[in-house]
Amino acid sequence: MVSTKAISSAEQYVKAPLLYKGKVRELYDLGEHYLIAVTDRISAFDWVLSPAVPDKGNVLNSLSKFWFEQTKHMMPNHLVHGDVERLGDIITDREVMKDRFMVTKKAERIDIECVVRGYITGGGWRQYEKTGMINGHKLPEGMRKNERFPQPIFTPAAKNDVGHDEDISIERMKELVGAELTEQLEAKSIMLYEFARSFCEERGIILADTKFEFGLIDGEIILIDEIFTPDSSRFWAKENFAYDIEIDSMDKEPVRTYLAGTDWDKNSEPAPLPAEVVEETSRRYRAIYDRLVKA
Repeated sequence: MVSTKAISSAEQYVKAPLLYKGKVRELYDLGEHYLIAVTDRISAFDWVLSPAVPDKGNVLNSLSKFWFEQTKHMMPNHLVHGDVERLGDIITDREVMKDRFMVTKKAERIDIECVVRGYITGGGWRQYEKTGMINGHKLPEGMRKNERFPQPIFTPAAKNDVGHDEDISIERMKELVGAELTEQLEAKSIMLYEFARSFCEERGIILADTKFEFGLIDGEIILIDEIFTPDSSRFWAKENFAYDIEIDSMDKEPVRTYLAGTDWDKNSEPAPLPAEVVEETSRRYRAIYDRLVKA
């Protein structure tokens, strides 16, 4: 999985109606099913950056397919297939698209981002510093940054198609989607997280936190979108773990580090990323795939 060509849009390669274009994914209508194409676009601070990062989309899509296969015994998901040969002339360049798409079932999206945290870090740590809580969870005093929770915690967010998702309490989630569905989604999210955390630990990787999206088909809850990718999860190499620091994540950390060192105001279009930042980011995405899938 080494590509020198970055794909910033799949529109020229898919002969189907485009329904939605997100920061990274594009959704096409195949009639009975959707086709989700994963581009190499990369975003930070709500801006899509340039240039795109070679192989990023291949990694995200291939990892999701891998994890959907690994977890299908636990719960159903939306994946129908990822075989480019089955799409005929819908795909105009099979070599470009073969690893960056999924054909999926059409589900009714549940508008909750289901976040599970196994370690206190990132936005959760910032909440804890201010309030001693995360999304309404009262936590013990004296916790250290990056400390592992005795049990994973569920910290949902209400999805917003524009702007940031909104952190909410479990009680607020019950108001939005009902108590029964909330309890089901919490249990399924923690079950999936614990499975993947053990899988990652065997490969020298810490799964610090992750997020899921779920949908409904005929009343049945299924997994949708992506799962356990560097864009939906925080992976740490075990050898980099330490308390009280910012641990270098196995994702687009080189981009965040570079942007933090510039004078970009985050309110105007950023300048193109330097070639070395793009190359290192591409290497990071391929590295997490290799450690998880090829180990």
